[in-house]
Amino acid sequence: MRLSFGLEQRQVQKQIMAPRMIQSMEILQLPMLALQERIEQELSENPVLELAEADETSTEDEPELENPDAPEESEKELVVDEKGDNADDFERLLDLDREVPEYFDERTRSSANRISEESDRKHDAIANLAERPESLHDYLNHQLGELELDQDIQRLAERIVSTLDPRDGGYFRSSLQDLLPPSAGPEQIELAGLALKIVQQLDPAGIAASDLKECLLAQLRPDMPYHEELRTLIASHLEDLRDNRLPAVQKATGYSIDRIQEAWEQLRKLNPKPGAVFAEAFVPTVTADVRLDREEDGSYKVVMDDDRTPQLHISAYYRQRLSSGTATVEEKEFIKRKINAAQWLIESINQRRSTLTKVAQAIVDYQKRFLDEGPEAIEPLKMQQIADQVGVHVTTVSRAVDDKWIQTARGILPLRKFFVGGTQSDDGEEVAWDAIRIKLQEVVDNEDKSAPFSDDHLVEELRKHGLKVARRTITKYRQKMGIPSSRQRRDWTKT
Repeated sequence: MRLSFGLEQRQVQKQIMAPRMIQSMEILQLPMLALQERIEQELSENPVLELAEADETSTEDEPELENPDAPEESEKELVVDEKGDNADDFERLLDLDREVPEYFDERTRSSANRISEESDRKHDAIANLAERPESLHDYLNHQLGELELDQDIQRLAERIVSTLDPRDGGYFRSSLQDLLPPSAGPEQIELAGLALKIVQQLDPAGIAASDLKECLLAQLRPDMPYHEELRTLIASHLEDLRDNRLPAVQKATGYSIDRIQEAWEQLRKLNPKPGAVFAEAFVPTVTADVRLDREEDGSYKVVMDDDRTPQLHISAYYRQRLSSGTATVEEKEFIKRKINAAQWLIESINQRRSTLTKVAQAIVDYQKRFLDEGPEAIEPLKMQQIADQVGVHVTTVSRAVDDKWIQTARGILPLRKFFVGGTQSDDGEEVAWDAIRIKLQEVVDNEDKSAPFSDDHLVEELRKHGLKVARRTITKYRQKMGIPSSRQRRDWTKT
């Protein structure tokens, strides 16, 4: 290897993406709700953008730019230097956030009023949302407030409550020493232990337990069926129950298998995570980008749900201002930049609509049996197949289906659900992994529970249905589907 300093000429190929292409890809990847937010942001920042009225379907009546000072046809289109490094275009993008001159104040105020009205409607919708549910800490502190406690114990109990995490089930994972200063003596530690016992007596039963065994024991009541058996099973045989080792429990306790099974049914009614009911579950809002219409011949047609996407057009006022002879050079330059940015956005949205429609239609045409017959009829499908059919790059297909949903007769489904891998059956046909999982669940549901199939036997059972699957694949899918092992599935009452 020789290192040296000097000048040399080299011929290389580089792919430089124009700003229009970058924005087009960004818009394509946005889901419906994110696209609406992006449009609202552009409306607030670009004064030449306006919302089209409901009855406004074309722009034929917009005035033409006939003034000699008006931009040429090439200027109406997006100005992108395909041969250069696009430095000027990026510079224009950086300048788009420049403040609006004073002579646009009147029109800007008009746009701001429309945005303000939309904001008011959203605030009204937020005001009508359900009130925030009571938290675990509020619920427990409210109970503590109803007790006549010493001030020191009250303070320690509230400190214990503050350490409980509803997502963890409300267990007390800290130590009493952590709640006290380093100089705390035996009396303060004893006081903290008393405060912990008070918290553990609150509702829900089992709260602030240190482990699962303590949590379940705290929920036992003398009037519960199989109370003594439950106490024995929880105290000494939770691991045996987890692994379905009922003969070992029978030998250690002297209980019959039937009695153990009945007590186990009562045990399943207890709550292993009593604080979890206060955990706030985040449920994302799903909005379908496209929907399916059934044609008379039985085929499906993809339709974009454009009713939720605001329709944009360029303000006639600014087009007239640009064509007028009274506009200053600075004013014209400002309007040109804003019109360019508006055209970029409008064309990117139109391109998104076109690409998403073509990609979704190709997916639906390929997976028609899945839509007609159900999940077991889904076909193996790769993104490259759709890209070849539509005539775009595979990354375009990936962006088009990313976080996009389609409304079908079988519910609102993510477009990515239609892309599945597969394996070959004995007759050489491709079979989707989803179909294999459905068949695996069916075989497990119909097996003899007194002698359930091992993973090796499951391989043989699927082979009887023409499905060639490796044992390690069966094990992986069984665990992912939450199917216990053969020993855990065994019903000892039938032996």
